[in-house]
Amino acid sequence: MAHVLRSVDLTVERGEFIAIMGPSGCGKTTLLNVLGLMTTPTTAMSLVVDGVDCLKLSDPQRTRARRESIGFVFQRFNLLSTLSARRNIELGLRLRGMPVDGIVEDVISEVGLSEMAHRKPAHLSIGEQQRAAIARAVVCRPRLLLADEPTGNLDSENAAVVIDLFKHFHATWDMTIVMITHSRECARSADRVLMMRDGRIQ
Repeated sequence: MAHVLRSVDLTVERGEFIAIMGPSGCGKTTLLNVLGLMTTPTTAMSLVVDGVDCLKLSDPQRTRARRESIGFVFQRFNLLSTLSARRNIELGLRLRGMPVDGIVEDVISEVGLSEMAHRKPAHLSIGEQQRAAIARAVVCRPRLLLADEPTGNLDSENAAVVIDLFKHFHATWDMTIVMITHSRECARSADRVLMMRDGRIQ
């Protein structure tokens, strides 16, 4: 059986903003899924997130760690179509049993959606949908934000807005960010750029 990831040895410092680039099929998304505790590696020695070796956790413990410590931004947004942007953004807080007043409005304002927050995703532009998805990912102030091609469906103007938001939350909340991108322009915003090929970080 072929391995998607091969001998990956990666350290991401707290508060670092990393971009990962490489050709399609090289293992970038699989690596992100491992870092996000959505995929369990078969032969890894350790997977330490925020000081905890997550390979030693039970499935419920990994789910709790993912919910409490990690935010996700996807290329296809993954917003719930039946909920308004505001309700989508509130989901993370509700899952953790946290109050939704105050911080939700603050984050909605920071991503520039105050006038559109009542709309459902179908009535938002592509750029607005991605900003709503970013707000949903950061509203709980996760220590680690994982972004899989977050500008892949956006034009250059909206892509620049998304990267500016990442830089803002990275700087303001000392948020650690790992972003997969095919855009060299977007990658230049990161503190460090890593290249992947054939399942390995080069």
